[in-house]
Amino acid sequence: MDPRLQAFERLLNIMDDLREKCPWDKKQTLESLRHLTIEETYELADAIIDNDLDALKGEIGDLLLHMVFYCKIGQEKEAFDITDALNGICDKLVHRHPHIYGDVEATTEEEVKANWEKLKLKEGKKSVLEGVPKSLPALVKAARIQEKAKGIGFEWDNRADVWSKVKEEMDELAEEVESGASENKIEEEFGDVMFSLINYARFINVNSENALSRTNKKFIKRFQLMEELMASDNVPIDDSSLETMDKYWDRAKEQLRSASR
Repeated sequence: MDPRLQAFERLLNIMDDLREKCPWDKKQTLESLRHLTIEETYELADAIIDNDLDALKGEIGDLLLHMVFYCKIGQEKEAFDITDALNGICDKLVHRHPHIYGDVEATTEEEVKANWEKLKLKEGKKSVLEGVPKSLPALVKAARIQEKAKGIGFEWDNRADVWSKVKEEMDELAEEVESGASENKIEEEFGDVMFSLINYARFINVNSENALSRTNKKFIKRFQLMEELMASDNVPIDDSSLETMDKYWDRAKEQLRSASR
């Protein structure tokens, strides 16, 4: 027997045991698992950002458990089971890859994406943007909206035009701030700047979420090293001037830069 099938069968059998015998697992519902699944997804994302493949393996296992758990509850409700879920995704993949399983020609990534969006419209979706989850974080959601619009040809011609749009939006934001506009208006213009920057990121092949996550990680690392350096010199951070903290910030930055060479 294929070891992959053996491993999956083992997980299914363990899930059956836990649902029957474990007090915690017996109590879980679709709703109670939801926030835990979101947390596990972020932990998987952290492992990817850290390029920690060993941690990634574990996080994938955690998410697989959650998927099996949902299917077990679906089976108990007589709504669906793991077989239905697996066959459903298999059928969808075959249907949406006619360049593999049919006679459609698609030799580039862009052609594949365009075909994918057109097929979804033929399946009865009223809008290309219908498949964007409402609860996605705003940064990720903006990128997904732009990708889906691109799938049907609603896209800028070149990155120079996109960068011009970024500068235009930044100028509009500056004007609203200087004119003393309302908070709502400034927030709206700031949102336009962010949306245009995310759009530009796509044109230079940068994933906005990954880029910001790396910057956050870099800031945390530098800030915590700054704290350590100040503590080692008995300089209280909560009673220091910005000028003092800037000096330690530069030291931390240089120390980390030297370590990475």
